[in-house]
Amino acid sequence: MFGSKTKEYNLSEDELNKLQYAEVKTSKGTIWLKLYPEAAPTAVSNMAELANSGFYDNLMFHRVIPGFMAQGGCPESGPTGNPSLAGTGGPGWNIDCETDNGVAHKKGSFSMAHAGPNTGGSQFFITFAATPHLDGVHTVFGGIEDDDSASFEVLDTIEQGDTIESIKVVESK
Repeated sequence: MFGSKTKEYNLSEDELNKLQYAEVKTSKGTIWLKLYPEAAPTAVSNMAELANSGFYDNLMFHRVIPGFMAQGGCPESGPTGNPSLAGTGGPGWNIDCETDNGVAHKKGSFSMAHAGPNTGGSQFFITFAATPHLDGVHTVFGGIEDDDSASFEVLDTIEQGDTIESIKVVESK
């Protein structure tokens, strides 16, 4: 989770506008997350780079707290990682938090996990319920759209150890 340097992204508005959805294929089904490039351009850009490079392929949801959230994105939780270190790994860099973007944590929010300000990298969580105590602390950079009952149904089945088969960031569903 702790990188050696801070990574910055400077995508153009046109490039950011193409980063609209994250398709999260899991062992339980697919979760579609609408991304918020206007509110959290760094977190969305970082997710797109990692996802579309295959970074998340075959990692696990290594931390799931029922009624709270499912966390994934640690390379130690994958087939070549060290499961006893799950929750400690990252991509080798950090990104700055974008916690003052006015987006609240509600059921289905897609948010950056971190170990303190500006230490996020690859780990994320998806909330099972509204978590207002995280507002202003973690960057919400996407979420399940309110009318997407299929994605909510899959989210509600996620358990610790379930596999993230892949994540792709795309322009449209």
